[in-house]
Amino acid sequence: MMEEVLWAVIIGFIIAFILAFAVGANDVANSVGTSVGSKVLSLRQACILASVFELLGAILIGAKVSDTIRKGIVDVNVYNGTEELLMFGNVAALSGSGIWLLVATFFRVPVSTTHSIVGATIGFTLVAAGANGVNWSKVGLIIGSWVISPVMSGLITSVFFKFVEFFILKKENAAERGLKFLPGFYAFTIIINLFSIFYSRTPLLGFDKIPLYGVFILSFGGGLIMGLLVWIFVVPWMRRKIQEIQEESKTDLSSQSMWRQSIEYISKSFPITIIGNAVKYNPVEDKASCDIVNEKTDSNEDENLKNASPPNGVITIGPLNGVIVPADANMNAKEDTYSAEANGHVCNGEVVSNGNGDIVIKEDAHYGTLLSKDVEEKFEDHEDPTSHLHIEEVKDKPEVGKLFQFLQVLTAGFGAFAHGGNDVSNAIGPVVALWLIYQEGSVAQKSATPLWILAYGGAGMVLGLWIWGRRVIKTIGEDLTAITPSSGFTIEIGAATTVLIASNIGIPISTTHCKVGSIVFVGWLRSKASVDWKLFRNIVFAWVVTLPIAGGVSAGIMALLRLAL
Repeated sequence: MMEEVLWAVIIGFIIAFILAFAVGANDVANSVGTSVGSKVLSLRQACILASVFELLGAILIGAKVSDTIRKGIVDVNVYNGTEELLMFGNVAALSGSGIWLLVATFFRVPVSTTHSIVGATIGFTLVAAGANGVNWSKVGLIIGSWVISPVMSGLITSVFFKFVEFFILKKENAAERGLKFLPGFYAFTIIINLFSIFYSRTPLLGFDKIPLYGVFILSFGGGLIMGLLVWIFVVPWMRRKIQEIQEESKTDLSSQSMWRQSIEYISKSFPITIIGNAVKYNPVEDKASCDIVNEKTDSNEDENLKNASPPNGVITIGPLNGVIVPADANMNAKEDTYSAEANGHVCNGEVVSNGNGDIVIKEDAHYGTLLSKDVEEKFEDHEDPTSHLHIEEVKDKPEVGKLFQFLQVLTAGFGAFAHGGNDVSNAIGPVVALWLIYQEGSVAQKSATPLWILAYGGAGMVLGLWIWGRRVIKTIGEDLTAITPSSGFTIEIGAATTVLIASNIGIPISTTHCKVGSIVFVGWLRSKASVDWKLFRNIVFAWVVTLPIAGGVSAGIMALLRLAL
């Protein structure tokens, strides 16, 4: 043992836990973000699911990838005779990667933790051993993956989504069509995920002893068995549930029709005004929400509106739930605006009624602008709300959404397991190197990755998820584009398929880039305007700077350590 550098090992373990915390806070959003965004899982449920499967994945299949992180990026033989220098370098790599991931998480930007630790490792190597110690071909592949990962995943996911859309979503009997495809969806999901796990060849579970034909038999056999069970048990049960949903829907529609006939008569006594680029105020569960509506108007109507007397009140019903909403408009002498109040939420702006019985509030109008708290939250990350209009979300029919809900939970669980096995190495790879060099006194690091260090890294990831994970989960699941159970399933399975194919044919890949690419492509297919392109641009920029920033911080820390020691 190298007792004189024990302090470096202790510091390394502390920093490694912080890095694992950052990995959990930033990268775990990849496996559960879409499930939260589609409302299939609550944030709490998603955290519980991810905690269990991330920890299992880290312990059971994390050892193999950690070997690559600690010995595959740089030539460790360069440090023969200067083992302390390599240990200091690993401390610097942990620090550089951890600092960048915490910063990215603070700004709610999903970045590649793999690229972060690779960049940090390159940074300390340049200081300690010069350019000859870096595998530059590896760096070139990583740079290429900035484009390859999101585009490849987006294209594969698009194929899945268009298949689901064409054969299920656009059909009149979508639920019944979906039931016919359901066993196949389950079978394919199991095949893809089992193959990924068995083909990892992790020695702890004995998967390294399974031949390739055995991997195929286990994967396809498991998938076919699952499909058969779904066909026998799940499909009949799901058909009964869907029939119940459809009966409830018919009852609700009948009730709404009666209310609308009454309200439309009342609403005709108010001015009928259609406003361009206006905001339609819809009550949803006693909470204010505002959606953009684009209606054409001529200049005369607009002028008449400005000169009209302020309305004393409007009675309307929401387009979906049949709720009657009174709105009283009161004069605000100081601001020369009118304040409309509905369900306890106040919006400043013009309040009028159209022929459909909607409350309509015009933005940037004569009387004022919309100041609803809920709309401020929608636009809180944007400098100019009018340039980031919220598009009315495309929603699955309730019975169709029911079909894909558990499928999405299943793919999220598998994704968390695979992610835990792959990305725990980003947190504990350098600290494993520190520990083994300390134990063996050699840079060769011939011993296997200790199980307790894998558990240590997994625990840090789980803690980061619970404390700070909601920030990036919101970006992945809600802010980029609207996600439904059907689109969420195709995103999950498309990204998983991409990672499986690319990793086994040698194409460099990032799970973060794959998931973001899948989300953006599906959002673009549904509506080009439904993707927040400004946010996507910021995410891509963060991807590009991940390698140099993590590397620069790591290089700076390494230089300071060399000077101090």
